[in-house]
Amino acid sequence: MLTCIAISSLAALLLILIAILAVKTAAFKSKQLIVDFKAEYPVDMDAAAGRLSGAVQCPTVSNLDESQVDFEQLARFREYLASSFPLVHSSLDKQVINKHGLLYCWKGSDPAKKPILLLAHQDVVPVTEEGWTHAPFSGAIADGHIWGRGTLDDKDSLMGMLEAVEYLLKDGFGPARSIYMAFGFQEEVGGREGAGKIAEFLKSQGLQFEYVIDEGSVAVQGLVPGITSWVALVGTAEKGYLSLELLTEAGGGHAAWPPHESAVGIVATAVAKLQKQPFPARLAGPAAALFEYLGPEMSFPNKMIFANLWLFRSIVKGKLAAKPGTDALIRTTTAPTMFRGSAQDNVLPVLATAVINFRILPGDTTAGVIARVTEVIGDPRVKVTPLKKLLFEPSPASPTDSWSFGIITKTIREALPATLVAPTLVLTRTDCTYFTGLSACCYRFVPERIPGDELASIHGVNERISIDSYREMINFYIRLMQNSCG
Repeated sequence: MLTCIAISSLAALLLILIAILAVKTAAFKSKQLIVDFKAEYPVDMDAAAGRLSGAVQCPTVSNLDESQVDFEQLARFREYLASSFPLVHSSLDKQVINKHGLLYCWKGSDPAKKPILLLAHQDVVPVTEEGWTHAPFSGAIADGHIWGRGTLDDKDSLMGMLEAVEYLLKDGFGPARSIYMAFGFQEEVGGREGAGKIAEFLKSQGLQFEYVIDEGSVAVQGLVPGITSWVALVGTAEKGYLSLELLTEAGGGHAAWPPHESAVGIVATAVAKLQKQPFPARLAGPAAALFEYLGPEMSFPNKMIFANLWLFRSIVKGKLAAKPGTDALIRTTTAPTMFRGSAQDNVLPVLATAVINFRILPGDTTAGVIARVTEVIGDPRVKVTPLKKLLFEPSPASPTDSWSFGIITKTIREALPATLVAPTLVLTRTDCTYFTGLSACCYRFVPERIPGDELASIHGVNERISIDSYREMINFYIRLMQNSCG
């Protein structure tokens, strides 16, 4: 039985623990910037929506097989931009990089100030016609939305940037710091020939940027547990990308007398091992920063938990790991995507292959992933080979205490009212990957509110953007240029 002294000691320790939790929770203050300006500009939204509609009607579909790409559509789109934004094309310096990449420079009056760089991409993913309310390249304007492939990814931000510059030119604005806009044409298939070549050109010019901002995350509602407000998720880093082919050879032959292990069975066993032994979870970096920004906005129990991760970290990791969307924030993910064996049901394959896609958490590396995969499989009959056409290390994390992050935060709060701002880790890859050497501050955010039920339309059926959201996007880019370069 516990003695009175032991009970008293435990009670004292419990009181100390409660006091520590309370003090840390009380000190867990909001990081949300207070602003007193609302960014609303008299943009002609009928005309702007019409121009985005026209952009959608140029089907600039990319494909890993360049023989399947209609490059005439990129040329047509380039001509469309020139006719749609006459002041931009008469006032800014414009270069075409590697035949189709577009680079604009609006020269600032103060060469001592580092320029800023805004990124978007011209290309879109392929479509299937089935299931669309409006044809995918119709650019239909209906039910308060602009419909079609590219309205969310990523012609909306490309057109929104140009709308902002055209508006500011008409308004007589002159930037103090130079504004660059770079539009690749191959983002959906890796971007090396598009954004990659533009980045190489900018590096050759010796340029360094105050910040770079590209697509990545958006403003969402109802997706962050404990938060009912809209949340603008600003990517401060992105995961790396690696696909590995697992290959084994066997004798082949007739399926009527199979060996104890066929080539397919050997590869399938390797895949099963990888799925049963996922990479370890880590709540750190941008994923931890997400809750540092949103934790103070939660109700008291959740606020206390995130204020005291020193005690509750393992519980939080367990909750995050329970759902695929949040599990991907805290670990390098393992996704079997392709399997190949025999061409016929009664023939044993000579070769069997599987492809596993990994999205690599900052702190891990492609070499480390390959080494761990080889170790977990533990079978010399399975050859592990990276598919090198698309291979990217995780990006470095950009700071949240920088002037640049502050300006972006301020602009979000001004242009998207009642929206919280938080840093996050971008789970997909973007063209921003190529520009990390051009600035210490690379951020990934498209200023658009996307309801949860419309997120699936990105790369899916019925992609669309509301005209209200597009208005806020244009307001954001106008205000961002004023805040950054005025």
